[in-house]
Order: sequence, then structure tokens, then C-alpha cells
Amino acid sequence: SFVTQIRLACLIVRPFACPFLAMALLISWLPGCATSEGSVLKSKGYYHEGLASLDKDQQKAFVSFQKAVNLDPNNKEARYGLGHILAMQGKLPQAEEEFRAATKLDESYSEAHTYLGQILEKQGRWTEAIAAFRQALTNPLYGTPDLARFHLGQALAHEGDYQGAMESFEDALVVNPPNVPPALLQLELGRAYYKLGFERRSREALTKVTTLDKGGEYAAAAKELLTRIKQ
Repeated sequence: SFVTQIRLACLIVRPFACPFLAMALLISWLPGCATSEGSVLKSKGYYHEGLASLDKDQQKAFVSFQKAVNLDPNNKEARYGLGHILAMQGKLPQAEEEFRAATKLDESYSEAHTYLGQILEKQGRWTEAIAAFRQALTNPLYGTPDLARFHLGQALAHEGDYQGAMESFEDALVVNPPNVPPALLQLELGRAYYKLGFERRSREALTKVTTLDKGGEYAAAAKELLTRIKQ
């Protein structure tokens, strides 16, 4: 279901990790523009208010992020916050609009590119999603590149590029500490190996899943595919 998919997406994206607090201090504005210094400072305040409310009162957080954007349209983190809540509510076109606005404000905003890619996936716009994930990976300072690589691998596999998917999943594996559940990553890698005819590699990856996720849904999917390989 969509709710399950977006729950997993949020688990993976971890949109409000510590780097956001640092990035919130980096908002800049052009001299002479309509947004005053006072408005920018108030916008930051509302942004942090939204962060504080996000877990316990999503609607309050949404209002705070809206106020932050109204005061300073260049507050990319507040736009990201709006996009996240809209995505959770299933309002994909509106979420896409906020993430695109955030990436226009900062082309190197990898977190927003990655989330945008997921929103595009949910709308079946796979080519655009692939482009968004690849854009996220152009930033050498992106702190969680395995997120974009994982989603890029999934999108490439959907489009039949299993070689590209395999390479993307393998690249994601080397990121330490991992930001994608290792069992999930090994499962997708095992599927890519299977599609490419690399049965030994597939069996090894899927066996790791059953160890990492004993009794879980990933382990169940891995066991099902292992049965097919043995036939």
C-alpha cells in the first residue's frame, strides 16, 4: 500500500537528521531583496518550531513550516519540511512542488533531490526519478549517498537495467555506517543478481538476508527467491 511504501521511504530518508540543524544556519539572501533580515530570522524560528512539533503534532508542524516559507521563500529546509508532510499525506503533486522549489534554491541539496526522486517514483515517472537520484549523487559532500544509490538501483531495476541496478546496490553497500537497512539492501542486490543470472552471488546475498532479518518480511521474500534458485 502507499502508506507502507511512504513509511519505508521515511525510514530510509530520515529527513530531519542532525545536518538539517546545521544547514538551517546557512540560509542566505541577496542585498536589497524583499525579505528582510528580521523575516529571515523569524523564518528560521518557525522552521525549528516545526521540527520540534513534527513527531507529536504534524498539523502544527505544517503550519510552522508554512509560516517559515511565507516569511522567507528562500528557506529551503522549511520547503523540505512541507514536502515531507505533504508526501506523508499522499499529496504527491504538492510535495513535488516543494521539493523542486528546494532544489532550485540549492542545486546541491542532495536530500531534497533524493526525496523528489521517491515522489516521482510513486507517480510512475521513472526516468525523472532516475535523473533526480543521479543529481543527488553529484554532490561529493552528500552525507548519506547510499540512500540515493539504493533508490537509484530500484528505479533502474524497474526499468530493466539490472546491470546498473547491481552496480548501484553494490556502491550503496560500501557506505559505513549504513543508512539503508542492510537486509533490505541485500535483498534487492540478490534480486538483481538473480535477474542477471548470477545464481551463486544471488544465493549468497539472499542467505545474508535470512540471517540479518530472522523471521522478518525481508527474510520471507529472500527465502521465496532462494527456493526458485534451487529449482
